[in-house]
Amino acid sequence: MWDAFKNFIFDIIQFCYSFLGDWGLAILFVTLIFRLLITPLMKKQIKSSYQMQKMQPLMAEVQKKYADDQPRMQEEMQKLYAEAKFNPLAGCLPMLLQMPIFAALFQVLQEMNSRVDSSYSFYNIVPDLTTTPSAAVSDGFLVFLPYLILLLIFAGATFLPMVLQQIGNDNAQKKQTLIMSGVMTVFMLWIGWGSPAGVLLFWGMSSVIGVLQQQLSYRSFKRADKKSEDEIIDIKPVKVDVTRKTKKKRPTKSR
Repeated sequence: MWDAFKNFIFDIIQFCYSFLGDWGLAILFVTLIFRLLITPLMKKQIKSSYQMQKMQPLMAEVQKKYADDQPRMQEEMQKLYAEAKFNPLAGCLPMLLQMPIFAALFQVLQEMNSRVDSSYSFYNIVPDLTTTPSAAVSDGFLVFLPYLILLLIFAGATFLPMVLQQIGNDNAQKKQTLIMSGVMTVFMLWIGWGSPAGVLLFWGMSSVIGVLQQQLSYRSFKRADKKSEDEIIDIKPVKVDVTRKTKKKRPTKSR
């Protein structure tokens, strides 16, 4: 079943190659189509992250207030989620649905040297997409340079969304997120060092598109929030124009 699914993924890439004439371009095209297809899922995941970011100050306040009372903390957290109509697990489902497709693409691109008989390259930019950065480094800097660029994009763009989420925040979690992003980026550099260039091309392209989707969605959510705030501010009390009647002088009695 899994092999049949991988073969289906390869057939799609091969079909794109048949009219594009370049394996690297075919990988980029398939990656773009794939990211467009999962856009609705990604939007839900991004919205969940955005809501979580907005709720961080309130969550931190609850955690601080009930630090010595875990059951009460959990109770207050559930109330907070209910009031905000937020489900912490909502962002996990889209990610789980994407993983099989990502895994299949990843494995197919790793196996391309056994699947493809012709030259497996990305124009003259990357001469061999089956070569890893660790193998290309011995061929000289100019040959290694495109592999190095793919490696840096692969590692950096993977966790760039986490860093962008923390812009404008000034709390303890920002520091923790930046440290974790740095550690994971180094870990991805280590993984990418031994990965074929075709895998780096796919994952780097996918991550860059993901960053663009995140930033465009965040701007859309912020505009919607600002519009809601402006509508609340524009609601003013109705002014009632009260015209007081002038009192007529009472007639004085003549004595």
